[in-house]
Amino acid sequence: MSKKAMEDKPAHLNLRNIPRNTLFKLKMAAAAEQRTLKDLVLELIEAKIQELEKKGLLPKSK
Repeated sequence: MSKKAMEDKPAHLNLRNIPRNTLFKLKMAAAAEQRTLKDLVLELIEAKIQELEKKGLLPKSK
């Protein structure tokens, strides 16, 4: 499989042992914005990656 095909293929991420209160608040935040939990989490992850790229702690994305 080509590198481009691998980049386009979705991956799975399972998180365990998240405090129930944190998960509840995350679900409420997604609902308040009428978004899915997945979409909210992806936005938060991408924002953190951009922040670290700006600080020079991660290589810049293409």
